[in-house]
Amino acid sequence: MSSASSPLLDGLQQKLLELEQHHLIRQRRIVSSPHTPSMVVDGQSMLAFCSNDYLGLAADPRVVEAMQRGTAIYGAVSGASHLISGHSQAHSALEQRLADLLSPWVPSARALYFSTGYMANLALISALAGKEAEIFSEALNHASLIDGARLARAKLSVYPHRDLSTLEQLLSHSQVKDKLVITDSVFSMEGDIAPLRELLALCERHGAWLVIDDAHGFGVLGEGGRGVLEYLTVSSPQLIYMGTLGKAAGVAGAFVAAHETVINWLIQRARAYIYTTASPPAVAHALLTSMEIIAGEEGRQRRTHLHALIARLRERLQFKRWRLLASETAIQPVIIADNATTIATGQALMAQGLWVGAIRPPTVPAGTARL
Repeated sequence: MSSASSPLLDGLQQKLLELEQHHLIRQRRIVSSPHTPSMVVDGQSMLAFCSNDYLGLAADPRVVEAMQRGTAIYGAVSGASHLISGHSQAHSALEQRLADLLSPWVPSARALYFSTGYMANLALISALAGKEAEIFSEALNHASLIDGARLARAKLSVYPHRDLSTLEQLLSHSQVKDKLVITDSVFSMEGDIAPLRELLALCERHGAWLVIDDAHGFGVLGEGGRGVLEYLTVSSPQLIYMGTLGKAAGVAGAFVAAHETVINWLIQRARAYIYTTASPPAVAHALLTSMEIIAGEEGRQRRTHLHALIARLRERLQFKRWRLLASETAIQPVIIADNATTIATGQALMAQGLWVGAIRPPTVPAGTARL
């Protein structure tokens, strides 16, 4: 039988054509330079507006040197899962440093390091919510939170964006013992911040965990860069905090910070932690340098500079047809709505040397394509 065609391949090809007809085909760009504001993309020099490297640490010489030094100490890979032989001194030191940073807001905090934020969310939600639990998920949550809830196989209730009234009704009618409210802190396609003080009050009233994905807040928000908990002064033993380390921290990975009992449970039951090779120790070694920069005076200066740039952008962006969403964070969405126009606008900006992400469904709801 020929390998060139088959009913299975023909079916997939038809689905790809349908995506193309709706202007939903995604393309990868090839970067051939360090990750800085000025980058070489597909062979062209670009000013990048679509990066998560909020504090400019990805190519910082001190972080790069720490990565090289970590490789010299530990080698290229960890060699096994954390629970076999892959948990290095660098991993341990990083977890302790992260726990210290979050301890004012998470009582008796411990931290657990993961290879990615996606894996961290899959791990913690599926480990804490069994079949007898109920998960209450924000409508605009990141895909990793949504998939973690699906993997848990618990009852799932979705409440509208920032709708505390609906969430309170759902919690009031729930009859299960184990409840989890899961939410982004900074919504990755909107830029706004969840009402975490009010969410925590609801969780404490109804005996629920509050799981916070602070991927776009850690390192950026708060006077000391500790993220949304510091920014909003939110504290409780019922908080479970996930922060990523490949965005503001400029390296890779993620962590969960929670009461030590929660972390002990995750080590025993979080399949996405137990059954995967640990991240290279050199990554954790580099992150120790990132943490020192973020928590120090230089980190404060970098955050001040970032927020000055955000204010300048919002002041100067003026639209007649399109809409700039209200956001005080580094995520600044411009709603265009139409997929084809969004793609064309992104391409026109690239022709001017500006790399701005064109975001379309299913990442955002239909009719809300944006830059």
